[in-house]
Amino acid sequence: MSKEQPSNPPGEKISTMSATLDYTANAIQNFDPIKNVHEHICGFHFYSHDVTRQVEAHHYCAHLNEEFRQCVIYDSNKPDAKLIGVEYIISAKTFLSLPEEEKKYWHSHQYEVKSGLIITPFNKIVPNTIAEATEKKIMEGLIDTYGKTWHFWQIDRGDKLPYGPPQLMMSFLEDNQISQDLIKDRDKRFNVSTSEKRDERAYIKPVYNVNLAADH
Repeated sequence: MSKEQPSNPPGEKISTMSATLDYTANAIQNFDPIKNVHEHICGFHFYSHDVTRQVEAHHYCAHLNEEFRQCVIYDSNKPDAKLIGVEYIISAKTFLSLPEEEKKYWHSHQYEVKSGLIITPFNKIVPNTIAEATEKKIMEGLIDTYGKTWHFWQIDRGDKLPYGPPQLMMSFLEDNQISQDLIKDRDKRFNVSTSEKRDERAYIKPVYNVNLAADH
């Protein structure tokens, strides 16, 4: 499994003029779609055609309604993070309404929630009790959902730009699929324990069984 990360895209450093225009535009333009982003979910994806190619993914999500989230995906939570993909998240009810041919492009979230693989990083100033309670509520809402994810930038290859066609990504379904090194690295950076989160989420029970038409 490659752990390469891309260097910055080729190009000159941002000029003073561009920085000034960015500042001015930020002050006088409307960014309501971006302001609707309310959730940061950190998890892992693998390429649908190759489970050994695994990447950390930071989702910044907005609810359009109770049954639908849309998320932009970055390779980190840093200011210079690269936008690598998108994910649409729908309820189990909406998933059941999809055409059968469409369902194979979607992945379930039950294992990710129950295993502790997905977390919701919070600012360090937030008390642990509030952060943990909020994360549990978010997980309760995610457990019966399905996601459709496309990555445009294959950062695991070290690509400097988003080359080639979009890649369909999937979620993990069992313990032996994901690299433990990825988990350890993520847990260390965010000061969390995936195994402890698994225990803490044992009470979360799905309403629906995972649909066999998903996760292909």
